[in-house]
Amino acid sequence: MSNTVEAIHLLEDKLKNLLSNYEFLKNENEILLQNTTKLQHQLFEREQLLVEQKRQYDLLKVAKTIDGRSTNTRDTKLKINSLIREIDKCIIQLHE
Repeated sequence: MSNTVEAIHLLEDKLKNLLSNYEFLKNENEILLQNTTKLQHQLFEREQLLVEQKRQYDLLKVAKTIDGRSTNTRDTKLKINSLIREIDKCIIQLHE
């Protein structure tokens, strides 16, 4: 009978250990999920910032070319033609 009692105590100890590990891992998982969400949000903000800065860079390139100081007039002409085509498409859609 003492073997049975010892086995029960051993089982209880193992069960307590498992529950303790479960709670620890559950808390750690929650922290990692929060960190992942935070990092994803930061990544999204950085991507948005990069897109905005690229747009500003492109506008600056066009402005410098129009100013006449740059030798990149071909790119500016292509950009202007692209903008004109977009405007034409918008006008056509408005008339439909």
